[in-house]
Amino acid sequence: GTAIMVFLIFLVFITAIEIDGASLTKLFGTVVLLIPSLWFFLRDYQKKRIMTLFNPEIDPLGAGYHSIQSKIAIGSGGFWGKGLFMGTQSRLNFLPEKHTDFIFSVFAEETGFVGVAVLLLLYLFIILKGLNIAFHARDRFDLFLALGIVGSVSFYALFNIGMTVGLFPITGLPLPLVSYGGSSLVTNFFALGLLLNIGMRRKTL
Repeated sequence: GTAIMVFLIFLVFITAIEIDGASLTKLFGTVVLLIPSLWFFLRDYQKKRIMTLFNPEIDPLGAGYHSIQSKIAIGSGGFWGKGLFMGTQSRLNFLPEKHTDFIFSVFAEETGFVGVAVLLLLYLFIILKGLNIAFHARDRFDLFLALGIVGSVSFYALFNIGMTVGLFPITGLPLPLVSYGGSSLVTNFFALGLLLNIGMRRKTL
């Protein structure tokens, strides 16, 4: 999972350095052609995760269990949710890794569509504010640093939420600023602090 994040942030940097269109097309084309060959380098449990992504019912008590229980939790939240600390999937321990990988499923079950909408809007605010800081950065170093931070928050949130709703394989990526874990939380706060510092030193218009 972390390797995917690093690669995506690398693509953000490649796009930001204003590489010519032909070279960018060749790069993306090469990546697309190489993706199928990665299958042969995956371990058996990684292949199983990908297979259950498309059909978790082929192993409902094994590799597909996490995805099935996560979807049940999210769907049962409805519009308003079941209330804080009232989610049955999490309270009855049907949902594994509820404090880390699947914290979004717990949040969606307890707060419903309304809570999820608020959370997504908060992430959108951070991303847009970060991009604004990046594009008004004082120099190129600050630009790339800000883009890296914004890209990290964006991709981690995207993949974690996508993982819980069955769009991406289960990779164990945390949800920024929400998942339980001291190192992840400290790292995110440190990164956002750097982003705010870049904003304070932005170039004057």
